[in-house]
Amino acid sequence: MSRIMGYELRVERPAPLAFAELANVLGRAGFEFRGSQEKGEVLARHGDGVHPVAVWDGKLSGAPGSDWQVAQLARVSALLGARLVGEDGEQYAIRDGLVEQLNGSTAYEFGKIDEILAAGPSVWSQ
Repeated sequence: MSRIMGYELRVERPAPLAFAELANVLGRAGFEFRGSQEKGEVLARHGDGVHPVAVWDGKLSGAPGSDWQVAQLARVSALLGARLVGEDGEQYAIRDGLVEQLNGSTAYEFGKIDEILAAGPSVWSQ
């Protein structure tokens, strides 16, 4: 099945996210950050490369093109005690080892987090 995200997912939480907290969480979880406190990019390693997951410009957001990127964004959100929210209000989360999209009472499963992360950042086809 082909899915095209085509829009932004944002990390939201009640308390503002400070760069120092973001950097601390990313470092402990094995993510990389390139840029400055004002603007940068969150990267995750897969195989021999690093791949973009999100951008930081005082807030954290991403425009995923693969299940792997959605899973990585969900991981970062969970580590920050935040929610991952799409433009239409749907939420993305990791629950019972599965990456899910939640929209009201409907849940769509992307798959098992471990399998998605192992598969890597294969881009969705159009």
